[in-house]
Amino acid sequence: MTKLALYVQLEAKPGKEAELAAFLAGAAKLVEAEAGTVAWFAMRMGPTSFGIFDAFDDEAGREAHLSGAVAKALMGRASELLFDAPMIDKIEILADKLPR
Repeated sequence: MTKLALYVQLEAKPGKEAELAAFLAGAAKLVEAEAGTVAWFAMRMGPTSFGIFDAFDDEAGREAHLSGAVAKALMGRASELLFDAPMIDKIEILADKLPR
């Protein structure tokens, strides 16, 4: 069962909304290589508000993701694309329904 998750809130800098959206869409390819990431979603909630939700079976998968390619790429472009530092919440999953 999926036990853990991350919710990352991202606010684009003015004029960088399309670049952040494209970055997130392209990041899906990087996540596919992460065996410990059970589910991954990049979202747009408003004109400048974006987010990432990902789920893991264990802490090892979550930690691998936090130090993985997407995190490194995002932090490498954070000052260019983001208004503020990403807000990262570690979440405990109580129940899920995922294809397996």
